[in-house]
Amino acid sequence: MTTSHRPETGTEPSTEPDPAAPVVTEEVHERLWAALRDGDEYTASGVVMDAVEAGASVEEVLLDLIAPVQARIGAEWAANRITVAQEHSATAVNERVMAALAHHPGHRPPPPRLGRITVACVDGEWHALPARLVSEVLRRRGWEVGFLGAHVPTPHLVAELHATAPRAVALSCSMPRHLPVAHRVIAACQAAGFPVLAGGRAFGPDGRHARALGADGWAPNARGAAEVLASGLAGSLPRPAHLPVEDLPHLADHEYTAVTRARQRLVREVLAGLEERFPPMRSYTDEQRDRTAEDVAHVVDHLVAALYVDDDALFTGFITWTAEVLTARGVPAASLDPTLGLLTAGLPAAAPRARRVLAAGRAELAAAG
Repeated sequence: MTTSHRPETGTEPSTEPDPAAPVVTEEVHERLWAALRDGDEYTASGVVMDAVEAGASVEEVLLDLIAPVQARIGAEWAANRITVAQEHSATAVNERVMAALAHHPGHRPPPPRLGRITVACVDGEWHALPARLVSEVLRRRGWEVGFLGAHVPTPHLVAELHATAPRAVALSCSMPRHLPVAHRVIAACQAAGFPVLAGGRAFGPDGRHARALGADGWAPNARGAAEVLASGLAGSLPRPAHLPVEDLPHLADHEYTAVTRARQRLVREVLAGLEERFPPMRSYTDEQRDRTAEDVAHVVDHLVAALYVDDDALFTGFITWTAEVLTARGVPAASLDPTLGLLTAGLPAAAPRARRVLAAGRAELAAAG
């Protein structure tokens, strides 16, 4: 707990918190991070409850403490300073701490007065904590929230919308490779008569992919989502049913479809070719080969997503991030350039956009050294 004191009379310290002093300080961040890293649920909960008791609002604790520490969990994993097991444990503890805060008798949200919002992750998206944060903030702002969690199959989402008739759908997508699915979900919700607010890292830092995919609104974070919904998105008329090519005319070149259909072949051919172009792979264990196959599949999936939205930066950002992750784990990032070269060689004959995207990826790797 961090409470600042100041003199009231010049001789005696006040026991009242200073409203100008921040409660969610760097020290509080470090205490929560240490508890999450150690998997200590009780200490983590204590840090969060102490912050509220010291004067922070529940929304501040959610968005200025829990959310940035959760982002740190991902950054620490990427830098190879914590294991996958520790990352999963820390995230699970963070989720339970959020639940404890939400259900604490003294910190429950007000009764809903603004109508119902459905919050869900797109089909295949397992990163549910950002959507959970949005749900809790909306509840604090007076909405009734139906939080459906991670990986919601589209037919079940639409059925839920018909059953509960929310004023809008807040759709979360963190991984760019899920953007083609997100487009189908947005269109399905709109066809059912419900406007869609898109959010999550996959939609781009400026929401450009949300706009490209025809979402009725976009927000960069939970506070932004609450503001957009309060401004009138909820209850607005969604777009009528339409085909994906109406949003993304470049899909008419069929490159996305051709590369998607070639996915398994491309992964096989790259793995086979790496034996020759990246000699260290010849001594890989079976487990290392399995991890390499997963990495190559992710590269192809992000290529496909970049083709879908016609955005080279989606792919180049993933490639540079992957290089950093591999380097942190002592794996030569030099394997990425031959991977992209082999993918280029294996592309369908008419795939100029895919070749452009892969060339941009190779240029980014070269520039990064």
